[in-house]
Formats: sequence, structure tokens, C-alpha cells
Amino acid sequence: MKIYHVPCLQDSYSYLMLDESTKEGAVVDPVEPEKVLQAANSHGVNLKLVLATHHHWDHARGNEKIKQLVPGIRVCGGSIDNIMGCTDKVENGDKVSLGADINILSLHTPCHTKGHISYYVTSKDEEQPAVFTGDTLFIAGCGKFFEGTAEQMYQSLYVTLATLPKRTRVYCGHEYAVRNLKFALTIEPHNLRIQQKLTWAQNQQQAGQPTIPSTIEEEMETNPFMRVALPAIQEKLGCKSPVEALRELRKLKDKWKE
Repeated sequence: MKIYHVPCLQDSYSYLMLDESTKEGAVVDPVEPEKVLQAANSHGVNLKLVLATHHHWDHARGNEKIKQLVPGIRVCGGSIDNIMGCTDKVENGDKVSLGADINILSLHTPCHTKGHISYYVTSKDEEQPAVFTGDTLFIAGCGKFFEGTAEQMYQSLYVTLATLPKRTRVYCGHEYAVRNLKFALTIEPHNLRIQQKLTWAQNQQQAGQPTIPSTIEEEMETNPFMRVALPAIQEKLGCKSPVEALRELRKLKDKWKE
């Protein structure tokens, strides 16, 4: 399994996923279809599938166009998220196969939108798995609570995503790592892992390179939204539970300026 970044808009990514034995591929959130097809052609990817994480325009607006450009392509999306161009509605736990070796598990991760889906991808050769988290889990951050609650985001982050294998690669929808890590340091100024990752992310940014993917393990070490179960963070936020701390942390991030 190979995964390729396709930079889109100002700070977004679509992702191409390739089953190397069959050359069949999928694209996650093809917001700029022409760019996606150019990348697919350059990497020899025969597109069969769109994996739509949620309905927001900066993720889903290219679905109808890519259906025109690639006749017969299937568009998977959350059953309650009203995805543009959706042909295959998926629920939590639904499975889709790609090519000969790739298995895709749909995970309902609501809050940013009610029907947001993350896609957990494994291959038969047991290489490092991946999860495409859209706007639920970012590097060192999480999505805004547009359509849901702190309770839902806690379930999405801690119960669904944090329990994936620690080595799982995290591919999120936007390039927000530097800003998110700067905010993370305001919550845990003495966290060496955050300090180190911020320096690395700034170097990546200056070199014009992506900071994605991360891993579930890295997020558990550096992402304050994945660390609200820690008593020290709850105490700093003046909270007595992880859900309360998550709610307060999101409020702080929404108001925070560098």
C-alpha cells in the first residue's frame, strides 16, 4: 500500500491510496479533482473509489466533478452526513476492499459534523496501518465542535481513534501542525516531545514539506486534545473530568491568538 499527498487549496490535502499489486486506488476528499487525476496518472493509479470524510465544501466539493471525470467511480460517505455525490452510504463498522490487499474500515467519528467518518486502512502484508481522520483529529489538534458536543468528540478521539494500534499513521485534512503545536505548548510548556515536534514541524514547513502523517502514539504524546485524561491537564484547565477538560480546551483554542 502506498499513500501520496495531493496538496489542495491553501492548506488542505487529498490523499491517493494505491494497491500496488492491482494498481487500483482510492482518493480521500478530492476537493480539486483535476489535481487528483494528474497525481493519479503520474503514479499509475487506477481510481476506483472516493472516501469522503464529511460534507464541508473544502472536502466534498469535488465529488460530483470526479464522478464526471472518472465514470463509474464510487463515492463513500457517512450515511447521515449528506455528502455531495455520495453513491455508497457507510455506517460505523462498514468495510470496503480495494484491489487485492487493502481493507478499509469506516469509523463514525462525530462532532465536527454529525456524520463524520474516519477511514482505518490495513493491508494483508501487515505493514503499518493508516487512518484518514478528515477534520476530527489533526496533528496536535482536533476539529471545531460545529455540529456536536464535547462528549461526542471525547468518544471519537479517546474511544475510537486512540484505541487503534499506536503505530497507525494519521493522515488529517489540513496542514495545521505548527500552529497547533504552539498552542499545545501553552498547555504543557515543559513537554519535551511537543517542543521537539514543533521544531521539526517548523523545519518541515520551511522546507515546503508536509508534517503529515503523524501516528496515534505521537498524538497521545503531543496532542493536548488527546491528553485531557491526565490529571495535570485537568488541573491546569480547572476541570474535573476529561470531557469537561476537552470542552474547555476547545474554547481556549477557539479564542487563542499566536
